[in-house]
Amino acid sequence: MAAAKKPAAKPAAKPAAKAPATKKPAAKATAVKPAAKTPAAKPAAKAPAAKKAAAKPAAAKTPAVKRAPSAAFMKPMTPSAILAAVVGAMPLPRTEVTKKVWDYIKQHSLQDAVNRRMINADANLRAIFGKAQVSMFEMTKLISNQLK
Repeated sequence: MAAAKKPAAKPAAKPAAKAPATKKPAAKATAVKPAAKTPAAKPAAKAPAAKKAAAKPAAAKTPAVKRAPSAAFMKPMTPSAILAAVVGAMPLPRTEVTKKVWDYIKQHSLQDAVNRRMINADANLRAIFGKAQVSMFEMTKLISNQLK
């Protein structure tokens, strides 16, 4: 009988001891694996960032050169007699001619109230444009046809 009592007492004690023992090593194993993967991933992520940071100062130095205006835009051109009624007869660069035309448009309130991209031509501008209304993008093309 003594032998029968010992095995009965042992199984009750062993399952209680095995359950915590199996959970602890499993928890340690999972905690160790991510810790081993994480340090390897972090240096790989930091290395490209360091290269990008080193490349940015070199790129910032190149646009320090100031851009010169195009000689074609700055060449004085003579306006036609029709265009001279709006901007004057003196030879002007294309940029100045466009500015003076815009000043004329704003002074006479010729920009369309609903669609601001459209210009409503008065008698002087109708002779230049050839129609009653043009877009602001088409306007520069029509003005350049009036320059020599």
